[in-house]
Amino acid sequence: MEALHEELPFDLDFHPSSPLVVTSLITGELCLFRYGPESQPERLFSVKAHKESCRAVRFVDSGKVILSGSADCSVLASDVESGKAIARLEDAHGNAINRLVCLTETTIATGDDEGCIKVWDTRKRSCCNSFEVHDDYISDMTYVADSNQILATSGDGTLSVNSLRRNKVRSRSEFSEDELLSLVVMKNGKKVVCGTPSGALLLYSWGYFKDCSDRFLGHTQSVDTMLKLDEETLVSGSSDGVIRLVGILPNRIIQPLAEHSEYPIEALAFSNDKKYLGSISHDKMLKLWDLEELLNGPQIVIGDEPAEAGSDNSDDDSDDDAMDVDLATASSKGSRSKKAGKGQSSSRPASDFFADL
Repeated sequence: MEALHEELPFDLDFHPSSPLVVTSLITGELCLFRYGPESQPERLFSVKAHKESCRAVRFVDSGKVILSGSADCSVLASDVESGKAIARLEDAHGNAINRLVCLTETTIATGDDEGCIKVWDTRKRSCCNSFEVHDDYISDMTYVADSNQILATSGDGTLSVNSLRRNKVRSRSEFSEDELLSLVVMKNGKKVVCGTPSGALLLYSWGYFKDCSDRFLGHTQSVDTMLKLDEETLVSGSSDGVIRLVGILPNRIIQPLAEHSEYPIEALAFSNDKKYLGSISHDKMLKLWDLEELLNGPQIVIGDEPAEAGSDNSDDDSDDDAMDVDLATASSKGSRSKKAGKGQSSSRPASDFFADL
């Protein structure tokens, strides 16, 4: 199943209970689709949500509301039925917002182009945590509920661990030669896997974040997005347009699952029941793949790519995974490339965004 956009999509998210998927576009638009097993996705609405590119989108409030973050520095809450704006936080950040993730039913986190992470409490209707930890854009974030911490990767080449309970940066990795573009937590919380522009996957052991414990050299091009399938395997989206199934410890490319197009894959997402895998790419296409068919179907062949690729320490899973050992913050060696379309700084208050939710 597939649906063509008029412009480049940046992000997508599936509804938590209904067969709906939302995408955000470089033009600032939000597009909502209804999908089914026997038909192509039906566009329910397309609305101009932001003045500049809409880089991040998530369903919240049990799927009643769509939250979006933009290069215009705003966060918008839109009604899922009509697409109409419910509430807008005009100046959530001083710089363009690049990532948005849901933490709990009442909290979200946003990350911007200058490395700032903010946490928003919908009950108190205000910013409750702020972390000025990175020197370049926030490329990805994930929430670890067990320890109440946000893990973030950045274009400055570092990984950070940010404690919501203590409102402090618990750890930051040393500078990597590559930008860190994506991350997933694997092996029951013992390993953090980060994607890079060179195609290498960096593996960090929990509690020992200063330097990676393993480098997996299986991808030929940039790993821009990843999803955890289970504790042993992940799904990666690469700039060569290929979606791959990847095993972690032992590290190997299990098989290419699909080729979205010859263009870079911008984002991946699972439907709420994990029946479908959604992908968006620079070909402006939203594609919905039957995940069972991808995993059990015939293996596709991508050039001369090997079925398995090695790493530095593919069988080494014996690290002592203590919690939060290295607490000092490492220095960065400089700024990397930014996402396009930076927003403007502003000092207007941002405390009443959730008043109407």
